Amino acid sequence: METKMDRKEMGIHMKITVGQVLDACKGTLLCGETDTVIHSVCIDSRKVTPGALFVPIKGARSNGHDYIGSVMEAGAAATLTQEHDHAQGQQAWIRVENTQKALQDIAAAYRSWFSIPLVGITGSVGKTTTKEMVALALSAGFRVMKTAGNFNSQIGLPLTLFQLQPEDTAAVIEMGMSDFGEMERLAQIARPQYAVVTNIGISHIENLKTQEHIMAEKLRITDTFTENSVLFLNGDDPLLSTVQKWSPGKLIIYGTSETADYRASQVVVQGRETVYTLTTPTQTRIVTLPALGLHNVLNSLAAVAVSEQLGLELDEILVKLRSYTPPTMRQEIHEVHGITVIDDSYNASPDSIKSGVDVLCSLDHPGRRVAVLADMLELGDIAHLAHFDVGVHVAKAGVEMLVGIGTWAKQMAEGALSVNPAIQIALCKNNQEALDILQKEIREGDCILVKGSRSMKTDEIVKELLQR
Repeated sequence: METKMDRKEMGIHMKITVGQVLDACKGTLLCGETDTVIHSVCIDSRKVTPGALFVPIKGARSNGHDYIGSVMEAGAAATLTQEHDHAQGQQAWIRVENTQKALQDIAAAYRSWFSIPLVGITGSVGKTTTKEMVALALSAGFRVMKTAGNFNSQIGLPLTLFQLQPEDTAAVIEMGMSDFGEMERLAQIARPQYAVVTNIGISHIENLKTQEHIMAEKLRITDTFTENSVLFLNGDDPLLSTVQKWSPGKLIIYGTSETADYRASQVVVQGRETVYTLTTPTQTRIVTLPALGLHNVLNSLAAVAVSEQLGLELDEILVKLRSYTPPTMRQEIHEVHGITVIDDSYNASPDSIKSGVDVLCSLDHPGRRVAVLADMLELGDIAHLAHFDVGVHVAKAGVEMLVGIGTWAKQMAEGALSVNPAIQIALCKNNQEALDILQKEIREGDCILVKGSRSMKTDEIVKELLQR
């Protein structure tokens, strides 16, 4: 696959006119010419380059409309606006009712120009890792455009679609949602013909209230499906396993059960790799995956299933997966001055913390297993129970020391102590307190997992540990 630099250099290949923008978003041209060519779309005034369309977003803390003057000076070809009725000059000003909706409408029109297979990835946990594995596997036979980082939201997904280039032959798009109606809109924009749902957890349950509601919303990823579309579901997930058929389109189940279409069995950890037996509808292989945890095995099954359904040969798919490396801050394993640090600091939910703890306890190392866990957010009324339950899992898995950070650290500690009264506990108000304890307590041979919700910024702890 191409590198980030390659794609950046090829960004000029995007070509859309002001007239096409007007048609897509039903806007009104206040000034400028309809034949003006746009080469990129940007919402950050600091990153505008000549030939860009600037989309000012009005947020709670800042208003992009305040920066229209500066982006025009920087050479933007055009700007949207929902706050101006008059403008003059050679650069195009386009009046719309809502700039965010206009951004989505323009992205939907741009995506419609590409008749390539597009794979949508959603789920409560594992979207980014699955996206990375699917894109890597597909690169055996396609030039793949994939979501950068986790640009998977109502704004991020449209910006991702603008990265499509004429040379691309497939796309893998991460699609995230946190409230009712969001997945429906994303599906209308991206129009995936293939969709993977990794699992149904309790992330965002504060808004969606029940896991059944979460599943129903996630499955809206199939809203634009046709009879030729394919839905891939994790059959190990208790809720997704209840889906027996899907119309329109084809349903493929992956997992560890005997009835899965793509199945993993005899899963064992060997050093820093996971080895398992893969059974597809027609073949069996021994797979060596350079990642730990059953959750990563399931992610790789999704990658194999998608790639085979898109016509690739199994052996070439597995060669690609053999070169997998985890995304930044997602179970990256570091060795430094005799200790092992598992950087899983990107984000956290109950399911992802449990997976991280399982990886921590699966590693072969001479010292203690230390879990540094910060608050999980957006859990609403179940926050107390969820943190207690995580503590229970920590102790059952065999962790010797729990360092809890934040408002809910006490509940995690109570859960752990209910299983193992001898587990060492440290309760911290912030990351610095946790670091101070770690610097005093950590000994050579110890293995440390660091994880918490994104706003808890536990990557700060990882950074300091790696510099010790």
